Amino acid sequence: MTTRKVALVTGAGKRRVGWHVADALAERGYALVIHYRSSAQEAAETVATLKRRGVETLAAQADLSDERAVQSLIQEALGAFGRLDVLVNCAAIWKSKPLEEVTAADVRGHFEANALGTFLCTQQAGLAMIKQPEGGCIVTLADWAIERPYLNYAAYFPSKGAIPTLTRTLAVELGTRNPNVRVNCILPGPVMLPPDLPEAERREAVNATLVKREGSPKNIAQAVLFFIDNDFVTGACLPVDGGRSIYAPTPPRGSS
Repeated sequence: MTTRKVALVTGAGKRRVGWHVADALAERGYALVIHYRSSAQEAAETVATLKRRGVETLAAQADLSDERAVQSLIQEALGAFGRLDVLVNCAAIWKSKPLEEVTAADVRGHFEANALGTFLCTQQAGLAMIKQPEGGCIVTLADWAIERPYLNYAAYFPSKGAIPTLTRTLAVELGTRNPNVRVNCILPGPVMLPPDLPEAERREAVNATLVKREGSPKNIAQAVLFFIDNDFVTGACLPVDGGRSIYAPTPPRGSS
């Protein structure tokens, strides 16, 4: 049991977006559940680092496409800390493949990891939160490019495109059961480009934003904190993309 508020961040073992979200929540004084699927060593290192900072922390493994595993994950969090105030769904997969090579297994795998995993975590955490008078806050992560998909991610984008609808649906389902439970969505842009991305592609991604720079995982963490702090927002989808979703660079003169 803890007197602190408690947050579960999925996909937070590796030093990616989820790790930075967990770090920001630790700075806010939250106790943390660090979820991982296969990155046991990285998760253990993250937990050790947080504990040295005085943060009550637990690492928990689960395959988020498995309903029973998700139920066990939520129960493990509640058993350790006695409450669950925040869930941030950062776990995801994204794999590039030409359309001609995309298989049913590729599509199924992305849906299970991204859409189904987010649904199950939000459902099970939300059902726990509605039993708490203070409710709780859930944040999902989709992708700015579900509105303007780019090439070679035909299995990935449909799985992320389902998340805004999932967010609104569960905001209604959970909010009607307890008005203090809120569900919102972040649509990230280029906030953590792969380190091996060719420089030309990196420049293209940056130039396609209005702010003309790459974002940071900390920008996503700031959006998470906004949704936690503003208790009059639910069912909303917030682009954090440097204007990428609304901006198309001026086409060459003479093009139609």
